[in-house]
Amino acid sequence: MTTAYISLGSNVEPEANIPKALELLAAQVRLQGLSTFYRTEPVGPEGQPDFINGVAQVRTDLPPRALKFDVLRPIEAALGRQRGPDRYAPRPIDLDLLVCGDFAMDEPDLVLPDPALNERPFLAAALADLDPVLAPAVDGTPGEPLLDFSRRLKERFLTHEP
Repeated sequence: MTTAYISLGSNVEPEANIPKALELLAAQVRLQGLSTFYRTEPVGPEGQPDFINGVAQVRTDLPPRALKFDVLRPIEAALGRQRGPDRYAPRPIDLDLLVCGDFAMDEPDLVLPDPALNERPFLAAALADLDPVLAPAVDGTPGEPLLDFSRRLKERFLTHEP
């Protein structure tokens, strides 16, 4: 099995959409860990609600392309994500494959590791919660940590087996 790291973000009813996305994700891969979730300002047009963002650590037998296009994209669609010309539009859920094992890819529709790790401090900080060695150095302020929201998600989705 391969360890992968998936970012989860939402600025449309995030308190409902992030747990639902985790529920759908856990039905298809093994959820291993959850980072702290952060409130961050949106990139793009002004006037949008803030995002809530975090990272899930999963284990899977799926190759990266199948994980992204057969698992993550259908979850986004199920929760109402519509992909259009405005890549910075508000969205109920945004799932991105950040790292997938030792895979390194540079294809038009899939780059691994995801370059956003070096561009968005909240992703680096969230990944560092799960794997400090793997995460790039945090350059900037990651955002406001939502510790209570993060705790509730971990209690709901992470089972601690002996």
